[in-house]
Amino acid sequence: MPEQIVRTVRSLSPPMQRDVDAAEYEVVVVDNGSRRPIDRTACEAFGARVRWLAAERPTPSPAAAVNLGIRSASATLVGAMVDGARLASPGLVSAALEAATRAPRPIVATLGLHLGHEPQQLAVAGGYDERAERELLESVDWTADGYRLFEISSFGKSARDGWYELPVESNAVFMPATMWAELGGFDEAFTSPGGGLVNLDLFRRACQLPRSELFILVGEATFHQFHGGVSTNTTESRWEEFHAEYVRVRGEPYEKPAVRPTFVGTPPTTRTR
Repeated sequence: MPEQIVRTVRSLSPPMQRDVDAAEYEVVVVDNGSRRPIDRTACEAFGARVRWLAAERPTPSPAAAVNLGIRSASATLVGAMVDGARLASPGLVSAALEAATRAPRPIVATLGLHLGHEPQQLAVAGGYDERAERELLESVDWTADGYRLFEISSFGKSARDGWYELPVESNAVFMPATMWAELGGFDEAFTSPGGGLVNLDLFRRACQLPRSELFILVGEATFHQFHGGVSTNTTESRWEEFHAEYVRVRGEPYEKPAVRPTFVGTPPTTRTR
């Protein structure tokens, strides 16, 4: 996804990330066996401090690669985006940093949106692809104001109930590095292409950590870009296959976390841009 990763890193770079200094955070990119090389010069052109890593033994599941990035992060607060094809809203980093100060053991999560006016699993049936998405992005000046991405996006299926309901997963979740170590990161027993339900499993286990407090960012999000993903960019559901793997790993069916979050922020429609 060479085109998508450049946009992802750009969205995480100054000046697109607001109310945070470039020296306050780093971006760690882990290449999990890309067939097409990443244009590192293009990614670094926007001013982010980028550290490049490569998985020694790339696998169809991203779990081991994401864990490498988490272990390599130098900050005390670490955020993980399991999918490198996600744009970040402009206040993602600053809002996560602020929310994390509200509790001794915070989990800060975002909702996942899809570029396009319906979830991409549905949009692909109507011909939505990289070209259509490129035209959609060109219809708004998102690089000048990343909040305009909300105008051309919709809630993903994992967050279909909207801002004030608990999602089943988060595609940008932040925790102190000590809590990531306590959790053991993403479970590498999930070996399905794309990780199957590994991200749902991570979110559920994080919510179960003792004395943890969950904060959901309202008005900040990540936006999924089309890149031919094994579950997001196909009309064929692989839920039964992925859920069967979950049952093999956990010994029980998947259930949504039973936790009451604190919502932080305001929806994008009320935001001053």
